[in-house]
Amino acid sequence: MTADITLNEDELRGLVADALDVDVEALTDEAHFIDDLDVDSLVALELAVTLERSYQVKVEEAEIVEIRRFPDVRDLLAKKLAA
Repeated sequence: MTADITLNEDELRGLVADALDVDVEALTDEAHFIDDLDVDSLVALELAVTLERSYQVKVEEAEIVEIRRFPDVRDLLAKKLAA
């Protein structure tokens, strides 16, 4: 099923910004989720659920804690969709 889903970076950035409750312009590749965007563990969990629902993947708790910036989300998702 995931083979039919393509990774559109602009769409993903919008989805992540919405889940983190930040403006998409603030979600740069350099913006640190915790230090720059005030993301807490509850918001990070919400992001994981959003990714799971939108892309039909499973995001483990250990993977969530490794996500620090938008490229981390993109890379994790790309890896999961390729599997």
